[in-house]
Amino acid sequence: MKNRKKRIFEIIQIGTKEDVASTVFDYLLVAAIVVNLSILVVDTFAPPYHVRVVLDRIEYATLAFFVVEYALRIWTAEYAYPDEAPGRARFRFFSSLEGLIDLFTILPYFLPIFFPSGLVAFRVLRVLRIFRLFRINAQYDSFNVIIDVIKNKREQLFSSLCIIFIMMLAASMSMYSLEHAAQPDVFKNAFSGIWWAVSAMLTVGYGDIYPITPGGEIMAIVISFLGVGLVAIPTGIISAGFVEQYSNVKTLSDFAAESHEKYIMLHLDEHDHPWLAKKVSDLALPPELVVAAIIREERVLAPDGDLVLKRGDLVSVCRVKL
Repeated sequence: MKNRKKRIFEIIQIGTKEDVASTVFDYLLVAAIVVNLSILVVDTFAPPYHVRVVLDRIEYATLAFFVVEYALRIWTAEYAYPDEAPGRARFRFFSSLEGLIDLFTILPYFLPIFFPSGLVAFRVLRVLRIFRLFRINAQYDSFNVIIDVIKNKREQLFSSLCIIFIMMLAASMSMYSLEHAAQPDVFKNAFSGIWWAVSAMLTVGYGDIYPITPGGEIMAIVISFLGVGLVAIPTGIISAGFVEQYSNVKTLSDFAAESHEKYIMLHLDEHDHPWLAKKVSDLALPPELVVAAIIREERVLAPDGDLVLKRGDLVSVCRVKL
């Protein structure tokens, strides 16, 4: 039973080319997510009754698939968190982002059973199924680069967003002071100024609110020019992050190729390898050994501490001078 449980865990995780069962499960999961979300979109067109019946049956089939998958992930959580006790591991999965997304995308189906009076509100909650797209995102490491870049640049991004917010608040109060006397029904309060600042700085403006006094028009010109530069700041940070991320991977790949004899390549091809399903940061390596790169399906990945090792990975370990 223990071996069967571990095999189920391997199947429901992201598969490799060698593991056919896991790869097939990944494709089925992606197909179920796409079908389920497609039904959500089609439902907004008020399809005929006979079409609605067919869509409901398909939707319930995908729901059953999601429920079984969620139950299996809770049951096998001890392999996702091997350093935790089984009960603690299940709680960690339940409270993780992935576990919460799974829970809140299937919960709206069952809440009306216990709270019939809130049926309309629970239908609105079904929009949460859109977060199932994150599961598709998790199937591909190339998409995870986006998360890594945002995580690595989070401090710079937060600082730039604070600057933008301060600029919007200053523009709002300035425009309110200049325009309130001339347009009391348009610039009623500071929030009206914030709406104008957002539409002027982040878009080309909606035209529903605009200055008419000379001072307000001059202020609008200044704010528009500053807005272009401010919005470009987080864009530049993210662009630089992408360049840095791919440069690091390329450097690791080239260095490993040039100095191959200094590296030890470990192939995680065994089902019971102690490194399987572990994060790079959790590997118990001596101080003089470091993970230099991870090769997964002919792609070189940077050894980020949160990267989880999978069966079929080639792990490049090198010795460093202390």
